[in-house]
Amino acid sequence: MDAILEALSSELRRLKAAGVKTVAVSPESLAALRRLAEAAPRRDSHVAPVAGTARSIGVDSAGPVDRGRASAVVTPPLAQAVVPAPTPAPTRRSEPAEPPVAPKFPSPQPFSIPAGTKAERMTALRERILADPVCRQQVRPGKKLVVGTGSLEAKLFFCGEAPGAEEETQGEPFVGPAGQLLTRMIQAMGVRREDVYIGNIMNWRPDLPTAEGQEQMGNRPPTPEELQYCLPFLRAQLEIVAPDVIVALGSTAAQGLLGAGSFKALGEVRGRWSEFAGKPVMVTYHPSYILRNGSNRSKRAIWEDLLLVMERVGLAISEKQRGFFLDRT
Repeated sequence: MDAILEALSSELRRLKAAGVKTVAVSPESLAALRRLAEAAPRRDSHVAPVAGTARSIGVDSAGPVDRGRASAVVTPPLAQAVVPAPTPAPTRRSEPAEPPVAPKFPSPQPFSIPAGTKAERMTALRERILADPVCRQQVRPGKKLVVGTGSLEAKLFFCGEAPGAEEETQGEPFVGPAGQLLTRMIQAMGVRREDVYIGNIMNWRPDLPTAEGQEQMGNRPPTPEELQYCLPFLRAQLEIVAPDVIVALGSTAAQGLLGAGSFKALGEVRGRWSEFAGKPVMVTYHPSYILRNGSNRSKRAIWEDLLLVMERVGLAISEKQRGFFLDRT
């Protein structure tokens, strides 16, 4: 029961941080929450029991109802999961609340890839990653670790931050909606997806607290410790593929390659050449940015970055390609 309340509180904190103001909650769900809260034992903790009223869980019971679903307002007390706890009975001893402890990762262990053809070396690397005990420990039951895929002779290496829900299910990077958009972006450059290499810094999907038996909802950025642990695996892929250019997709991937704190806003580094592992890096927006903001202005911003990449690797650029998304509305 406590795990369910913890998971609910964590998810609401995430939504609040993402700018979500309201969430839809059905009357049946509200009733279930009340029953859960009433059954929860009172305890002194950093997460207080949720009271059995609509107001106490952040739901405006007097607000509008849309097709049988109540409008639930994510108020600051709810989003932070901090509700004043009831005064403990004199017979109970109050325990000091302990702050959440961030997961600790060991330092990456050095390893070498045996000599051989590119295919043989990549096979050995893949087996090394899939057998890594730290990586395996991070994967939820029924899910998969994710290693890069594509041409081992690729000139272009597209690098994201971490797998998402579809990726950890299939064990392949960029196969969800953002990956499908990335495929279209690559095709617009006059290249097939199978002719480039696509990977992530992370080999597992960063987890969020989830009730037992439930699927994880949403994603979180990897921590610097998680990124540092997986970076040697990325370096090894780059060593094998030896691309001409790395395209860093999004702020987290750019921070992982260029260094944490190397920039504050993506606009400081996107559209400019940087370097990682001796390879030129072009930073641009993650395809999910276009899924959220599909204006021609946003598409043109990414496309201008990709035009620079095409010029760098010697791809032919037609006048039609140069004019993509010039209507910036």
